[in-house]
Formats: sequence, C-alpha cells, structure tokens
Amino acid sequence: MKKIAMIPARYQASRFPGKLMQHLGGKTVIRMTYENTLATGLFEDVYVVTDSPLIRGEIELVGGKVIMSKKKHESGSDRIAEAVENMEVDIILNVQGDSPLVNTQSLSNLLQVFNDPEVKVASLMQKFENPVDALNPNNVKVVVDLQNNSLLFSRHPIPFHRDPDATLCRFEHKGVYAFRKDTLIQFSKWPVTPLEAAEKIECLRYLEHGILLKMVLTEKMGVEIDTPEDLERAKRMIE
Repeated sequence: MKKIAMIPARYQASRFPGKLMQHLGGKTVIRMTYENTLATGLFEDVYVVTDSPLIRGEIELVGGKVIMSKKKHESGSDRIAEAVENMEVDIILNVQGDSPLVNTQSLSNLLQVFNDPEVKVASLMQKFENPVDALNPNNVKVVVDLQNNSLLFSRHPIPFHRDPDATLCRFEHKGVYAFRKDTLIQFSKWPVTPLEAAEKIECLRYLEHGILLKMVLTEKMGVEIDTPEDLERAKRMIE
C-alpha cells in the first residue's frame, strides 16, 4: 500500500489567525509540523496543502512539496480530497498543520490498523489527564465502543457521569486522521451534515453517513495550537 501524508494548512484560522506562521522553537509552526512529519520516515511523500502563498513560500524555502488549493473548503479533509483526487495512492494520513509535536509511534500505530480491510477511516485519541481540560470546548471529546470504534464526537463533555461510583475515562480526539482514498473522496462529495455544522467537527460527517472511525489510543501527541495560550504551552514543552 502506498502511504502519503498530507498537511492541510489554512492561514486564516478563526480562533487564531496566522497561527501557522507563528514561531515555535526557532521555526514557524507549519515548518515544524512539516519537518517532523517528514522525519518519521513512514511515508512515500509528504505534502502541505494550502490556500496561502505565504505558507507555500515557507515550505518551499526548505525544499518541501506544496499543493495549492483551487477553491474554498469546509474542512481540512475536503482540502486534501481535492489534492489527492488524481494521485495513485492507497492510504492518506492527515496531519493537522497546527500539530507540530508529531509522534512517530502514534502515526505508525494509526497506519497499522489499515491491515484490517474493514477499516475505512482511523484517528487518534488520548486520555484526559486534567479533568478541567474535558470541560474546554476547544478540546474535542470522543466516545468509543468496546472495539474502539467511534460512537460520538462533541465539544461538550461526554459521556455524562451520572453515577459517581462508575469508572469513567474521557478521551480527547486528536486531529490526526488516516483514510482510504476512495472513502476520503466520497466524504468530499457529501454536503456538510447537521451535527458537523453544529459542532464544527468534520469527522461527524462520517458518523452521520454510518461510517465509524477506528480510534487508536496514544499518549504523546502534544499540543494542537488553536489559541495563543496553546502556543505558549507548546513553547514550554519544547523548552
């Protein structure tokens, strides 16, 4: 199976405009994400997919491969689908441009689940270590079945802990996906679904069409930079 990594990189993020060009450890966020993804050695190719000439220039400056989006997209997955439509590829792994602290083992584990031909889409999750983080709507939560297939994603704390004596572990969804190409292309042809529109969580489109995501537990995915506070946390982690 041919495996590639795609890094969607939109400049005008609603919560933190220009975040991908902020500096972290002496590099821009998008450059660090690109270089760390490339350094895993897991992929035949790594591309940044963007609508921004500024981001394009930043990646090409270090010899990286860039694909410019031709139109506006609702999600990173839609942006990637346009880019790969005419590529000969089997598995596409989507590393979010705002996730610079890439973990090689986690990405490897994510790719391995595609040895099961029934898996169409997969993603990462990690346990909430701080209960307060589970209350933050910037952190997406996921509930899974006994086989770690996704049941629901939400920005609201789920599940509700009604019985205080019941053991409960809440999981945070990390924005790293992997898809079979045909499933991703199908996703891009569906219109935005009601839950996806309400929550602003793109993978809900899969659930609303009856496709479960295989969730892979990870421990060290680091920080997704959605806010200036996240950027400061990432700087402290690097230091």
